[in-house]
Amino acid sequence: MNKPHRRSLAAQVKEQLIQKGLEMRLKQMDAAPATRPRQEDAAVPEAFTRFDQQPGFRQVRMMREGARRFGVENPFFHVHAGTAAAHSEIAGHPVINYGSYNYLGLSGHPRVNAAAKAAIDRYGTSVSASRIVAGERPLHRDLEQSIAELYGVDDALVMVSGHGTNISLIGHLLGPKDIVLHDEYAHNSILMGIQIARAQRFSFRHNDMADLERLLQKHRHRAERLLIAVEGIYSMDGDYPDLPSLIHLKKRYGAWLLIDEAHALGVVGQRGLGIAEHFGIDPREADIWMGTLSKSLAACGGYVAGEKALIENLRYLAPGFLYSVGMSPPVAAAAQAALDLLKAEPERVATLQARGAYFFDRIRALGLDTRSSAGIAIIPVIFGSSLHAVHLSSELLRRGVHVQPIIYPAVPEKQARLRFFLSSTHSQADIDITLDALRACL
Repeated sequence: MNKPHRRSLAAQVKEQLIQKGLEMRLKQMDAAPATRPRQEDAAVPEAFTRFDQQPGFRQVRMMREGARRFGVENPFFHVHAGTAAAHSEIAGHPVINYGSYNYLGLSGHPRVNAAAKAAIDRYGTSVSASRIVAGERPLHRDLEQSIAELYGVDDALVMVSGHGTNISLIGHLLGPKDIVLHDEYAHNSILMGIQIARAQRFSFRHNDMADLERLLQKHRHRAERLLIAVEGIYSMDGDYPDLPSLIHLKKRYGAWLLIDEAHALGVVGQRGLGIAEHFGIDPREADIWMGTLSKSLAACGGYVAGEKALIENLRYLAPGFLYSVGMSPPVAAAAQAALDLLKAEPERVATLQARGAYFFDRIRALGLDTRSSAGIAIIPVIFGSSLHAVHLSSELLRRGVHVQPIIYPAVPEKQARLRFFLSSTHSQADIDITLDALRACL
């Protein structure tokens, strides 16, 4: 009685083996090229043809796997409901928000919103062309003139991307015979601009004017044009450079000075007019002022301000401007309205600086490391471990406080941190609640 069953089972196993063999053969035939490959084609490794084998993706996958193993939630790409302000909503829960650049609370301001809506009604949502051909609109030139007046220089130019502004500016102005000396903490957009220009670059120690002069002495004679690139406020550490010394050095060694004021405009100086106002220096003493419209000015894009020859050169020849569509009308109108409010309501700047000082003093009283922050609007708290910073960020979020961790490789592992962006719309009560939550987490 059992023999037929055994024969049937053996037959089934045989069929399965045959079927698997056929399937493997079919897969081999499908994978094989129709003709015999050339030796050089066959030698191309998968790492050069598959996106999932690229170093960047593999790094992301390793980060995710590491987070999973340590039981850490992904601290990035949280979806916020509503306007980026001192308060937000994440996954249906209200939070005190320290993750946005809305320093003066102008994003969402009724006058800014109204200006953007009026621009849409008059000009539409896009100018639909490069400005040099058919994309020029009155509000572009009005905004540029306002920025030039703010800095007291001849002219300004706005572009559709803040990051792209530095790339196009540096990439167009400089070439292989030129040198850029930049602060070691300079923004990625500055480094990418140097790469596009194919200029030589050397970094000096952060805010170290003696080290900068050492590089000037060593390299100035080797370059046709030499650019010194710094930031008005450094977005990672919240500190600023010694502008008087920079101007002295750039004059002494015949260099250009570029100051990236992305985080400085609206933040530094009694009226928020930037680092030149803070030091009481005529902005025309520097050569190139660059900044973004996406932070204090509640819009998006970048600007360059300086003498007429510089701006005309960029306006007609800089690829990032020449070959890009003109700035969207509602964006330009929003930036103009925000700039008008910055000038008309200096109390916003005073409130921001007061909130920053209040937060800074109490963080320091807890014995926490804020590095060299000036305590104005950007206050890092160093924890020296990426894992620790991510855990703290997640725990604070559960307690109703949103603050982003900055971890390796964005900063060295020993400098992993939580980075707090203050706004004029944060109240002292918000800050006290945040400090209580931080104490509890620690």
